[in-house]
Amino acid sequence: MRIVIVGPAHPYKGGIAQYTTALAHELTAAGHEVRLESWSHQYPKLLYPGQLTVSEPELPPFPGTHRRLSWRRPDSWYACGRRLRGYDVVVLVTATPIQMPAYRGILAGLGRRRTTRVIAQCHNVLPHERRAVDVRFMRGVLSRVDGVLVHTAEQAKIAKSLTDKPVVVEHMAPIVVASPSASAASDGVFDRLLFFGIVRPYKGLDVLLRAMAAGPSGVSVRVAGEFWGGPEETKRLISELGLESRVELRPGYVDAADVPSLFADVDALVLPYRAATASLNAFLAFAHERPVIATRVGTVEQDVRDGVDGVLCAPDDVESLADALTRFYAEGEPQRLRLGVSPVDTGPGWRAYCEALLSAATA
Repeated sequence: MRIVIVGPAHPYKGGIAQYTTALAHELTAAGHEVRLESWSHQYPKLLYPGQLTVSEPELPPFPGTHRRLSWRRPDSWYACGRRLRGYDVVVLVTATPIQMPAYRGILAGLGRRRTTRVIAQCHNVLPHERRAVDVRFMRGVLSRVDGVLVHTAEQAKIAKSLTDKPVVVEHMAPIVVASPSASAASDGVFDRLLFFGIVRPYKGLDVLLRAMAAGPSGVSVRVAGEFWGGPEETKRLISELGLESRVELRPGYVDAADVPSLFADVDALVLPYRAATASLNAFLAFAHERPVIATRVGTVEQDVRDGVDGVLCAPDDVESLADALTRFYAEGEPQRLRLGVSPVDTGPGWRAYCEALLSAATA
């Protein structure tokens, strides 16, 4: 099939750009002719206070990438739609309602009597932190596409409240952006955990800090990633809890080349999310031979096997997370759970994901 993916790619950074790039590669490997329409300017910088781009690609760039879309050029939206006429499938990578006016422009450019099937691939149907206008923006696009792909049953329920078009559910396929340079020793205990990624309220870093104050006393945590709105509030909480000596802050986006060193001297990755659809970070931890301590949200509780390669607990619950930390650091448990981690096999997940995506186009 002739397929176009509309979404972010290098030099834009982060999980959505990585996943969009990986999807283009996987569809090409499956025998399809793929084009990737990306952005020259994705959205106003004031809407995203962190780093927008990186200098070095986080995955091998997709060769068929075009960067003509701009949030400040509505004519680029319509022109993109016109360019895509005649393709079999257009995939709109949907990560935020901010993109929806541009996607409406692309749909207009495709024409009212289009033969091209349009799929909205929703990483989140609605944001974790919502505004009143988000529902209207999302409904305006989801009601005009031919099918919707989501990653959890919960997200499918939200999508079906906004559109009567077919909704297909498929688990996100794993990707590993930064492979370890060498296997870390498996018999040591560092008494250190890792929180990795952008710090936003729904990620639950504050819950983790409170759980550390209530849990095992000798354990520290490394926090590496951008802080949404700055680290000041987190620093105040650390001081209030008396955790200054137990929390290492590394604010700022972590380049792919620096990821292996973050995992080299920690016992586990912690995902203390209040809410989430999915997270690729669990697969990243497994690639670095580290277990995961996580809350039972989205697909995370399917990716992490409680008592095998990690520990699961209730979301937004300090006591439950403190208990999970205590269970993890029971005598011999960090080593046992590390040995339970299996290598990440991306093949089966991607085959299923690509099939589900194309089934959404023909549903």
